[in-house]
Amino acid sequence: MAIPLLEYSPSSQNQRVLNYEIPGDEQSWIYNAENLLSDSEIQDLIWAAYRQIFNEQQILASNREKGLESQLKAGQITVREFIRGLLLSDTFRKRNYEPNSNYRFVEMCVQRVLGRNVYSDREKLAWSIVLATKGLAGFIDDLLDSEEYINNFGDDIVPYQRRRILPQRTVGESPFARMPRYGADYRSKLEAIGYFAHKEGDYGWGSQPYYPPERVLLVAKILAFAGAGFLTLLTLAVALAAWGLISI
Repeated sequence: MAIPLLEYSPSSQNQRVLNYEIPGDEQSWIYNAENLLSDSEIQDLIWAAYRQIFNEQQILASNREKGLESQLKAGQITVREFIRGLLLSDTFRKRNYEPNSNYRFVEMCVQRVLGRNVYSDREKLAWSIVLATKGLAGFIDDLLDSEEYINNFGDDIVPYQRRRILPQRTVGESPFARMPRYGADYRSKLEAIGYFAHKEGDYGWGSQPYYPPERVLLVAKILAFAGAGFLTLLTLAVALAAWGLISI
């Protein structure tokens, strides 16, 4: 018997109330496969999906899922299935799932898939239980098959950050892309195994400064003194020539 999702409440009473807003610069651009007519528009939608799921820090040529792209262009899968494929890819698992705790990974996925922040720690706990009991694939399926996702994005819309502008606030929420892909706990693990340690020969790497060999420093000093002496003699010669004492 599957464990039901733990109940949780929105952080305010009007979180899910439809609203009227005047479009502005902080409104997200909506990519809808129903309105695409050209190859360039489909490619823009694909890159929008990559930016939403992987964030710009992870958009690399090696991270592309060309098989999924081909299926989407051919109409064999929907945008929702394309998003599912990106979330279940090896790249997303290695770069987002493995470096994080269940709680942080849940928060990241709610932001990228449902387009909002988690309502509370209780919701974070509820989805963490799903992740722990059903695994990554079951957790992703529950998010994409949820009523909230279907009502907001359906099969053809790329998820986006919803309602960055909140009532009685002059500045909207920061984009979710600013959230690092791993937290301080994982960084401390990398530091413990020497990932950020100083390596000999790497200039400016780590906290210890890099010093060139003594022979290089000696040659640099000789060139510096020679250049300074030459400039001094040249300045003196110009001054004496200006007074008519010598001719150049």
